[in-house]
Amino acid sequence: MSRGRRRRPAPPPPTRGRAMELLRRPLITEKATRAGELNQYFFLVPTDSDKREIASAVEQIFKVNVVSVNTLRQRGKVKQFRGQYGSRAETKKAMVTVAPGQVIDFVSGTR
Repeated sequence: MSRGRRRRPAPPPPTRGRAMELLRRPLITEKATRAGELNQYFFLVPTDSDKREIASAVEQIFKVNVVSVNTLRQRGKVKQFRGQYGSRAETKKAMVTVAPGQVIDFVSGTR
């Protein structure tokens, strides 16, 4: 009897609409641009998505092989502007590493 954690079965690949919903937009920052040289790309994703869904969405949309996916959650922050309190939205970022020699081109929309 195994005492390790039980893995959930892999989800089915997302439909085209769900795949487009999973990758809300690419993050274009200085850090993300430098990481592009190492075959790593950053995306803003929904907070309820998981790594396997993100990997299959990137593979389906950009036709590349995904090596790994790292995610991070950024909690919303309470801010004050002109005496009024508000809060920033919670976000989730995904860093997707693709196989060596493969490139995702955000400008032209092709790989």
